[in-house]
Amino acid sequence: MKNRNSGKVSVKLWAPLESNGPVISTRRHDQEELQIISEDCKTEKKPGLDGNVMEEVFKTQKAIQALDKSISVLEMELAAARSSQEMGRSNGSDAISTPSHEGLPRKKAFVVIGINTAFSSRKRRDSVRRTWMPQGEKLLQLEQEKGIIIRFMIGHRFPPLTAMLRYWGMYQGMTVGTYDKHERSYPKICWGSATLNSILDRAIDSEDDQHKDFLRLEHIEGYHELPAKTKIFFSTAVAKWDADFYVKVDDDVHVNLGMLAATLARHRSKSRVYIGCMKSGPVLSQKTVKYHEPEYWKFGEVGNKYFRHATGQIYAISKDLATYISINQPILHKYANEDVSLGSWFIGLDVEHIDERSMCCGTPPDCEWKAQAGNVCIASFDWSCSGICKSVEKMKFVHERCGEGEAAVWSPLF
Repeated sequence: MKNRNSGKVSVKLWAPLESNGPVISTRRHDQEELQIISEDCKTEKKPGLDGNVMEEVFKTQKAIQALDKSISVLEMELAAARSSQEMGRSNGSDAISTPSHEGLPRKKAFVVIGINTAFSSRKRRDSVRRTWMPQGEKLLQLEQEKGIIIRFMIGHRFPPLTAMLRYWGMYQGMTVGTYDKHERSYPKICWGSATLNSILDRAIDSEDDQHKDFLRLEHIEGYHELPAKTKIFFSTAVAKWDADFYVKVDDDVHVNLGMLAATLARHRSKSRVYIGCMKSGPVLSQKTVKYHEPEYWKFGEVGNKYFRHATGQIYAISKDLATYISINQPILHKYANEDVSLGSWFIGLDVEHIDERSMCCGTPPDCEWKAQAGNVCIASFDWSCSGICKSVEKMKFVHERCGEGEAAVWSPLF
């Protein structure tokens, strides 16, 4: 008889009987049965039994990949269409708001300033609020009268809990919601992470309810994720505000808003400008150093320097460049360092690099002497700390010595 598991056909040999009639009849019956079964197997093969399962899985994976690619293409085409619409309206009235990706009108603005911060930096944020960043009604007034938007930008500590459960369930080969020995072992990790995630998110939500000065990003926080966070910030800001400039600054840097606005206003007629303290530091190939570049080999011989780019403490880009980042976000390469990554995205583009040295003054006495000489700095920080050293304690001191005065940002000159 046929063995259904192996697909082979075996024939039993019968011992001779006294009469040939029954033998012939029995053999004929067996042959007919074998033929019927054989034909049945040819027409009713099951994928799970003949190895076709892997082929079906492969086809499904290919279909998913093709779908992902199609979605990515559609997203880029949509972003390009929005960009074309923005360019077409660039010569129109400033009073007209363009639609955002959510269908809501984007607010017109002069500049959007994103202050990079972290969950553990509450004291840093408070030091900024007590010094150079307006609060409450003044923050709203600054937006309405001067078009200056200021937000602390922050993502999330962990992925959403549902995504974590779904991933873990697929990995373990179990259904989320069941309670077996595998499921009971996971919530100890999952719920611990979820609890921490919930606490951190609630803390930020509470802080935002009080100050109304956060921009939440669809991003997982982490020091080595700064290049990705930079892309997401510009994309999010472009989708929300139709501004002439977009600025990124760290939360341990002192800024004079009046000087920043006045400087940007001088370049308002330029479509593609990249403003900051331009530098060209060495490409560090040693794995033990802080700013190690894993892709150092791309920059030529060991000991070479990076291309010219703005230092990461503070920089500004025009609308066209921010829109370019938003459109091409999926294919922009990320290097180890945020400032290098940003500079690399503009290589090959017709971009004007503006080396603005007032955006990288030192802390007192440097910025104080310059202010006394009439050259008020845009930003001040300590190079040795890549920001103001012990900024929580020192920010007020820097503001008192190097601040431009509260009235400067309300100047009618811009």
